[in-house]
Amino acid sequence: MKLFSKFINLFLPTSQIVGAGENNKMVQVSPLLRNRARALAGEGIVLLKNNGVLPLCIEKEVTVFGRVQYNYFCVGYGSGGDVKAPYKASLADGLKACKAHVNKHMDDIYSAWCEKHVPDEGFWGHWPFCFDEMPLTNEDVKIARKTSDVALVVIGRAAGEDREQKLEKGSFYLTDEEIGMLDKVCAEFEKVVLVLDVGNVIDFEKIEGYGDKISAIVLAWQGGMESGNALCDVLYGKVNPSGRLTDTIAKKYECYPSSGSFGGASFNEYTEDIFVGYRFFETFAKDEVLYPFGFGLSYTQFETNASVQKTSDGVSVCAQVKNVGERSGKTVVQVYVKAPNGALLKPHRELKAFAKTDLLDVGKEQRFDFDISAYELSSYDDCGLSGNNACWVLEEGEYEFYVGENVRGAKCVGSVRFDKKITSECHTACSPQKSFSALKNYENKNGTYRWEYRQIHGESGYRKERILANMPSEIKRNRHFKPSFDDVKRGVVSINDFVATLTDVQLETLCHGQGRMNSALGAKGNAGAIGGVTKSLQKRGVPYAITTDGPSGIRLCAKASLLPCGSAIASSWNCDLAKKVYECVGDEMLEKGSDVLLAPGINIHRNVLCGRNFEYYAEDPYLTGKIACGVVSGLQSKGVGACVKHFACNNQEKFRFVNDSRLGERALREIYIKAFEIVVKEANPLAIMTSYNKINGVYSYHNYDLVTTILRGEWGYKNLVMTDWWKRYARNPDFALVGGNAYRVRAQVDVLMPGGDRVLGLYSHSTLLSLRLGGLKRAELQRTAINVLEFLLKLDAIWDKDKRENE
Repeated sequence: MKLFSKFINLFLPTSQIVGAGENNKMVQVSPLLRNRARALAGEGIVLLKNNGVLPLCIEKEVTVFGRVQYNYFCVGYGSGGDVKAPYKASLADGLKACKAHVNKHMDDIYSAWCEKHVPDEGFWGHWPFCFDEMPLTNEDVKIARKTSDVALVVIGRAAGEDREQKLEKGSFYLTDEEIGMLDKVCAEFEKVVLVLDVGNVIDFEKIEGYGDKISAIVLAWQGGMESGNALCDVLYGKVNPSGRLTDTIAKKYECYPSSGSFGGASFNEYTEDIFVGYRFFETFAKDEVLYPFGFGLSYTQFETNASVQKTSDGVSVCAQVKNVGERSGKTVVQVYVKAPNGALLKPHRELKAFAKTDLLDVGKEQRFDFDISAYELSSYDDCGLSGNNACWVLEEGEYEFYVGENVRGAKCVGSVRFDKKITSECHTACSPQKSFSALKNYENKNGTYRWEYRQIHGESGYRKERILANMPSEIKRNRHFKPSFDDVKRGVVSINDFVATLTDVQLETLCHGQGRMNSALGAKGNAGAIGGVTKSLQKRGVPYAITTDGPSGIRLCAKASLLPCGSAIASSWNCDLAKKVYECVGDEMLEKGSDVLLAPGINIHRNVLCGRNFEYYAEDPYLTGKIACGVVSGLQSKGVGACVKHFACNNQEKFRFVNDSRLGERALREIYIKAFEIVVKEANPLAIMTSYNKINGVYSYHNYDLVTTILRGEWGYKNLVMTDWWKRYARNPDFALVGGNAYRVRAQVDVLMPGGDRVLGLYSHSTLLSLRLGGLKRAELQRTAINVLEFLLKLDAIWDKDKRENE
């Protein structure tokens, strides 16, 4: 594995930190994209604490401590971050660009030290979580204090793909050197601003111990190529902070409900059930929270008045927001519901709507009207407790609505009573195969915790009978007709008639990529090619599509814009701005030669240690889904495709290739696939990527109930489903002759990517073998071919005349 990681590292990953003195040149980036990326990074910055020290005055001197001011983490590591950025603005770059008055004594010391001590970034899966801090003397701090009133202390962290955060100093916890730096600075300075350059939530217990010695805390996240510029916009008041937390920050790691079931080598039992993040804390453990979900401060104040009324299909919440402070600014209006506890236990709060205001001048107002359907207020009954098994149920009772700027501060604005209603009937699918206990209740009396569990019983959700009952009909083979796929594009020939003319080999070719990453068909450094990847198919007019990573920008050998990390994007709570940024990314894809961006990543932040949390958005599925809708809509407005990932339950990186996520069907549907449901129904992504892990014993890329029963059947998804890059062989427990890639095709996971094995790029022909042995049916290969070809038809970018002529 290490040898392979080093091999991959030779031509794909790139440096994500900013080296001391790195040139901050604005090259190969459109001014519109640069400005929008900077705005998005700025709106994602969360002000956690401010005792009046912020915003800073540009004329007054500030002293900056911490090597991260130069060696800035602009994004996390792995396929979700390794973009060859044209520039990366560190905090030091940003301070120089805005002409801030920085203490020269300490700046010279840090600059010289960072140039001499260049950090080692390691290799794939072995990147550093942090960098050794510069030794700091009391005398240097005293000298700086003579001319500076304010100190900025900058601490940075990174994690990534195949690189989980650890419960160690230098990862989740502060190092002794960082604590020593804070001790020295807090001893001399009365005004200390702590800046956290992170992609994941880290431990705040030690930070909170400083109390008022730390005047302000800025959660800067990782803002991409505009990191330092966006941060300075907020620090100096050019931008009023409006970011809000997408995760609850608890007092310590052990407070998180998943802390006892994370990182397992073979499986994790999701014992917290639906009580993820704030759903747990607001219901059972309010006292364990330092900063609640949705929290964030501003340099101004807002006043919100709201009301709720019943509609024919749910409720309408009207909110009027007014800037009652002394500065222009934006805020986030958040709407929560407290559903009645009936047969199904409910969280005390659930996010059901939100909106980011425009920039409101002092005294200005803005109105929002939120329509929330009965379906959105429903709970999923996975075991018949309500009398309606496998249904979304709106239980009888009073539904209370809360509106405000965070989950804890939201005020009740009214309630609506509903009678019981079945809002959607489903199938029992993806159910646990092994019984386990999941959280039902929790109580804290005088520091003693009492837990109650419900038993989630194992049963087969992978139904052989359902597969056989929904087998597609074969299209009769036509050996005498040879239409071009261009005829299908022009509407002269139906796609079914075209598929009828394809050979078994051609059909199978469409169900996998070309075979290797960095396809010669596309721009250097691409992730692989789909579709017409052989001369045989190309002669028939079938085009190919080039895929590229990823969530933080286009990952090629050529330079491309490095975007804010997922945590930063979601912390903006600004779907419209996310859409505008990704419209520009769509234009950049057309320029660089990318047809499909493997983004966004929308897995839930189940646990703060997950290495890929920087890439994902939130602990809440509604917020995640809505932000993803903005990203997908922005990209696809330019004729390129978005590939939403990782479907589903990719909630840890270590052992992700074999780990089994064991969870109740209610938790699966309400938490872990709800964001996918939202983006499928509202933004219609052209592709979805499965995850590596198992879900209740079945690998996601073999999981018929996940992909066909739920995604395609219940949600009506009509587009492409692909694997993550490479997958593991598995025997099919229901059909002995349908193993390997045939198992995947039967599940209706259309394309194996990149198409071949890891080393030589050779493809296993297990699909054709199964077909010839009578296991897989030709109709199933035809169904997959239709999915792939319809996907190609919807990709306007690949039909561009100039591109076709160049080919």
